[in-house]
Amino acid sequence: MGGLIDALLLRMMHLPEPLIYTVVGLFAAVENVFPPVPADVIALFGGFMAGRGTASAWGVFLVVWLANVAGAMLVYWIGHRYGERFFGTRAGRLILQPHQLEKLDAFYRRRGNIVIFISRFLPMFRAVVPAFAGMSGIHPVRAAVPILVASGLWYGMVVYFGASAGENWDVIRASLESAGRWIYIVALVLLAGVVWLWWRSRKKGPEEPA
Repeated sequence: MGGLIDALLLRMMHLPEPLIYTVVGLFAAVENVFPPVPADVIALFGGFMAGRGTASAWGVFLVVWLANVAGAMLVYWIGHRYGERFFGTRAGRLILQPHQLEKLDAFYRRRGNIVIFISRFLPMFRAVVPAFAGMSGIHPVRAAVPILVASGLWYGMVVYFGASAGENWDVIRASLESAGRWIYIVALVLLAGVVWLWWRSRKKGPEEPA
């Protein structure tokens, strides 16, 4: 994928300012549905172009931030609207049984804010957690606040480093990608823990404690 990203970045260098905002916003929104999308690198490059005077750093940040939040809230709405119906089907029950859904709902009502906040920094979880938050009936405002704060912190940092890169684009990009690999490892470890808890709770009947 590296070659495709490099080709896209090269094309972005020749785009007018409105299209730069369109591209960075599109990637920031789509990563909520398709996590492999390199939204962080695109946002970093948007900041880099702002540092060169091609765009506004505040403009890039606001577009990336709000597009990412909008994408997450769309996933939340899909979970709220269709989640319960899906998990009521045979395919849905293969993933989560009714007693697991009850425990998940209770967990989200107790710890939803912190779970949503932390998930915004973790690949894979970033795309899944808002959907389960919506399905669990968490109020939209309660879900939106941690998404707004976490996405603002993350993309504010990414755009700032891009705008401050100067002639060190390759160094800044390598640093972001290296940090991303470590974050991905953390996400995989957490995912393994979630899968273990899922399997453990699956063996318990609805009347047994979690």
